Amino acid sequence: MKQKPNLTFFQLWSMSFGFLGVQIGYSLQNGNASRILSALGAHVETLSYFWLAAPLTGMIIQPLIGHWSDRTWTRFGRRIPFIVGGSILAAASMFFMPNSGSFAHIMPILLFGAIMLVLMDASFNITMQPFRALVGDKVNESQRNAGYAIQSFLINVGAIIGSLLPFFLAKIGVQNVPEEGKTVAPSVIWSFYIGGTILLLSVLFTAFTTKEYKPTKDEALDQDHIHSANKTNWLSIIKEIPSVMIRLGIVQFFSWFALFLMWVYTTPGVAQNVWKTLPNDSVSAAYNDAGNWVGVIFAVYSFFAAIYAIFMARLANRWGRKSVYSLSLLLGGVGLLSMVFIHQPTGLIYSMIGVGIAWAAILAMPYAILSASIPSDKMGVYMGIFNITITVPQIAAGLLGGIILKTLGGKAIMMLGVAGVSMLLAAVMVIMINEKNK
Repeated sequence: MKQKPNLTFFQLWSMSFGFLGVQIGYSLQNGNASRILSALGAHVETLSYFWLAAPLTGMIIQPLIGHWSDRTWTRFGRRIPFIVGGSILAAASMFFMPNSGSFAHIMPILLFGAIMLVLMDASFNITMQPFRALVGDKVNESQRNAGYAIQSFLINVGAIIGSLLPFFLAKIGVQNVPEEGKTVAPSVIWSFYIGGTILLLSVLFTAFTTKEYKPTKDEALDQDHIHSANKTNWLSIIKEIPSVMIRLGIVQFFSWFALFLMWVYTTPGVAQNVWKTLPNDSVSAAYNDAGNWVGVIFAVYSFFAAIYAIFMARLANRWGRKSVYSLSLLLGGVGLLSMVFIHQPTGLIYSMIGVGIAWAAILAMPYAILSASIPSDKMGVYMGIFNITITVPQIAAGLLGGIILKTLGGKAIMMLGVAGVSMLLAAVMVIMINEKNK
């Protein structure tokens, strides 16, 4: 197969630029979904069940999107049509979810909000998976670390913007408590409007500035092959999964188990542990202040992740991907554990240093390791299957979260301690990975 050419910095940057917008939306969901669902009537003990929408839709959608995009070629490319289509659906669901209360005449508002959360998750998955495969399609081995590090950087810049939007809007005067007769604060509603708009515009930038490589004869992706390839035996694809994917999957299980618990329980945990709110208090000024501060600290960990991503490729080139990956997860585990013992808002910022370093590595290192070990003509389907290593631990955390919370006496902050232990286990499991290329 012909060697892929080196890409310019602009090409590396523009192909992942749309992910910035997607991550703005994803971060708004991560930072505010529990807040919105609580305002719509969900109890803290049941929040993790609503969050199951994300991993369940991802487990189904990403392998299918990966397989279909591997076998698709249009005048607009292979991955781009899926990226654009998913972004349109994601933006639409972002516009509707915080306004669930306006649809009470159609169905119960909590049910409508849950449906919008499912649609939002499905749309994010349709958009995200082709972005991962796009980098694998276009970069050569010498630029692999750089390609995924740039993607990690842009993801985290988007996360900073999305996490800070409600806090910023409240600071400039947008009301931060629900209006009379409403359930969700205007600062959150307008954040979702702005985030959805940026998502669409950034994805369109990638679509218009990135040209995908046309399938070669060697890849046999003409129309006749597409017809027969669509009959691919999924069992044979699974049997041929590289062993490195299975070993990475074990690391992914513990790291994403930790992340899911962090996203679900940080808002109620910080509200109870720092702002001293009562369980299931979801409308008070103190709870909404805590929700905004969670957005700030999520932005902080994304900021540190973005900074770390700038240097991560060089560190991986020098010390190896495994070493950088393991150390990063170790620091993340320490950061999560420290949150249990902090009772001042500003103290949580220091915890986010470790979390940010781990997040940057989780976004880049597994994909850099994996993409070096899978065939190019199956890049999309294997990247999609690999997403199961993200969704299964989240499903497990969602099903077990309420049980663990009750066991810990209903103290949401203790769930962050559980997350920290899980992240430390992930750091240890990196030892099992055998890299094809360093």
